[in-house]
Amino acid sequence: MRLLLCFILLFFTILSPHSVVANDSVVLKTGISLDEMVPDALFGTWRVKSDMLETNSKGTFKQNNVDLWNISKSNSVITLDNPFSGAKASISIREVEDNKIVFEKEGRYDNKILSDTVELYLDRDKFKGTNYLKLTTVSDVDGRIMEVQTAKYSLIGDKVSGYNVLIEE
Repeated sequence: MRLLLCFILLFFTILSPHSVVANDSVVLKTGISLDEMVPDALFGTWRVKSDMLETNSKGTFKQNNVDLWNISKSNSVITLDNPFSGAKASISIREVEDNKIVFEKEGRYDNKILSDTVELYLDRDKFKGTNYLKLTTVSDVDGRIMEVQTAKYSLIGDKVSGYNVLIEE
């Protein structure tokens, strides 16, 4: 029993907040997840305009677009859905610092994997940012990567409804 108690104490000493480091040298904070740090201002419906900045695959991705994003949270799951395209996905928060929020989502469509990383700077009922897309085609036969197509977009978002919409008179 004493040996088990010593092992448990040693285990928690090794994993103290001062010694546990995540990727990018961020010290983990006990009891606070990145999801909990997301400001309420992010949640709601956004009109999002995107303009392509660069791609390695002209013709695969749209040059520009206007979408609606509904961003919601239930328990600790954050979901982004787009009523125009019918797409809906849980997003993973990668970074929250001041007004900067970085999130990722991934979807699989037959033999293609779409990875989507969004970096945005929130300013109450507006945001500006960048969207990085990567479309990976995987062989059905042996699972090897056959092609990787990428695109980078600038984003401008305006709040349509939700937590902090300002009504101007």
